[in-house]
Parts: sequence; structure tokens; C-alpha cells
Amino acid sequence: MDKLDCVIAGAGVIGLAVGRALALAGHEVLIVEAEIGIGMVTSSRNSEVIHAGIYYPQNSLKSRACIKGKQKLYAYCNERGIAHKNCGKLIVATDTAQVETLHSIQSRAASCGVDDLVFLDKTATLAREPALNAQGSLYSPSTGIIDSHAYMLSLQGDVENAGGALVLKTEIAGGKILDDGFELTLSDGYQFHCKTLINAAGLGGHELCANLDGFPKDKIPPLYYAKGCYFTLAGKAPFSHLIYPVPVPGGLGTHLTLDMGGQARFGPNVKWIDNIDYEVDPHDADAFYGDIRDYWPGLKDASLQPGYAGVRPKLVPKGASAADFMIQGPKDHGIPNMVNLFGIESPGLTSSLALADLVAELV
Repeated sequence: MDKLDCVIAGAGVIGLAVGRALALAGHEVLIVEAEIGIGMVTSSRNSEVIHAGIYYPQNSLKSRACIKGKQKLYAYCNERGIAHKNCGKLIVATDTAQVETLHSIQSRAASCGVDDLVFLDKTATLAREPALNAQGSLYSPSTGIIDSHAYMLSLQGDVENAGGALVLKTEIAGGKILDDGFELTLSDGYQFHCKTLINAAGLGGHELCANLDGFPKDKIPPLYYAKGCYFTLAGKAPFSHLIYPVPVPGGLGTHLTLDMGGQARFGPNVKWIDNIDYEVDPHDADAFYGDIRDYWPGLKDASLQPGYAGVRPKLVPKGASAADFMIQGPKDHGIPNMVNLFGIESPGLTSSLALADLVAELV
């Protein structure tokens, strides 16, 4: 039986970033991806925003990884010439009650280390974005956007330049835990032994553990699906910043983001579903219009077009407080040389390089 050093399940942004960190550290790395290309699931179905780290609880893994990851990601993009833009964002209060909420957000963010937020009154807000309906806003200068696929291609190149390999259209169908590692079977029937297993399979990560003989099933957390749909704008938006409403339970509200070509898109909404699907219901636009017009009254009728949808791997059900990222290592589940990454949703893209460093410390 062939013997490999390190196998990573999943070639999304997290699997690729972890693969890069381990390959650069001298490990022989094989990344196994079920789809026909890299980053085709959660990693390519988001807003492509480089988050500042504003909303996450103090000392949480999400907070620490986002703030550190943001800095590492900007530096990496500048070094590699990856398309990105440090455009900043405005969190917009449309009434006086929300202005008070902005001050609370600013205070909580500062306690987590995000100390660059600037409160703008109505006049200063409208001077930046005249088309807004706003009583005030928080300006986040370190928020930006990125070409996420170019970023993932660069990570893949780093892995391969360091001697690693990527296999597509293949997944880990099953396996068992041995005293000296893992015996794994791929979907094409190929069996091999590996010393280290990193589970970065995202929405498929729970099933991978369930199919691994010897893994303690009580260490597999619950999995819930939260679907978010995006709509694109026909025509050009009159904004140069990202525009976010005050957050709502379960998400950051129907916000406006821009891609690298300047195309505006809105979303995501939040739909709790039982089975994964990526269909965008055109009728969802009805609710979008009302939410968007709260902060952009000039949105024209029939200007929203169905875009795309993503599904977040949630660790808690609807109505529960948001869960932190879960990096589950040997001290957590008792299996040497295995790391599981569960519940990696937003801000996973921003946090990817920081999370990769944490995983590398565990193997």
C-alpha cells in the first residue's frame, strides 16, 4: 500500500491555504477535491469581501483569525499581484435608533482590536455617498474586496511549487484509523496509508468523519444549512464603498458589495434549508427591494437580477447565537495527526491564511 505524508480533504480556500502552509513547512501534501475545480462550493459563493473583523465576539477564534488574516491577506495580494481593492465600507444607520447601534458596534469592535472605525455624521456620510439615505454611518477603512479565484489559484500554485499535488473529481469515500495514521479509500477505489489527515471538506466534512472507522461519533458536531441568495444590479451603482445596513439576526443584512469590475450585487438573504441547493428564486427579489431602499431609495424597479446562492455550514440552528469557528485537533477528539475544520463560514476567506497557520501548529 502506498504511503503518503499529509492528505487534505477539500480544495476550497481553507484546504488550499492549509496545503500551502504545510507544503512550505516541508510536508508532502496531497489535496483531494470532489468537484471538477478548486473552490467551487462555499469559497466561490460569497461576497468576496476582505472583512475588517468588526462583529465577532472578543477573543473568539473568528475575531482573532479575521484580524490577523486580513493583514496577511492584504500583504499576500500585494506581494503576488492578486487583484484586490481596499475600498472601505460604510455601515449605514437609516434612523436615530440605529445611530446608537453604530456607536455600540464601534465600541465592541475596538475591544477586539479593530480600532480604525470612524463614525461619520449625516453630512459626512452623504459627502462620501450622496445617494444614501443615512442619519450616520461607520466607516471601515480596512474592508476591501478580492478576486477570490485568483487568490485560490495562487495558493494552488504555492502548493505545487513546494512539491504538493491536487487531485480533482475525487473524494475520500471511507477509511479507518490505525495506530500509525490512516488507511483511506478514495471514490475511485484507490487505497493508501497516510500519516496526517486534514479535514477541510466544508459542507462534506461531517460526513467524512462519519465514514472514518474509529472516529468518535460524539465529536462530530451538528450541521445546519443556511442558504444565502445574491442578486446583481442591472446597470451601474452610484457607490464607491461597500454599503452595509445595521446587522440583522443570522447575518449582516442585505448589503451592497462590488466585484473587481465594479458590478454591484446585493445579499445574502438567510434561508434555513434541509438539503443543499443553489437555486435562486426570482421572487426573493421582492424582499430585497424593500431592504435595499431603506438605505438606497433610488433603486429602480426591475433592476435586480438573480445572481447566485451559497450555503453556509452552520453549527447551530436558526435562532441560536452564532457559533465560533471550530478547529478540532488531537486534544479535542483524541486522534493523533488529524485536524477537522468545522463551521468555517464568513469570515473564512479573510481568515484563511491565519487559520492555516493554526492548523500547521497542530500537526
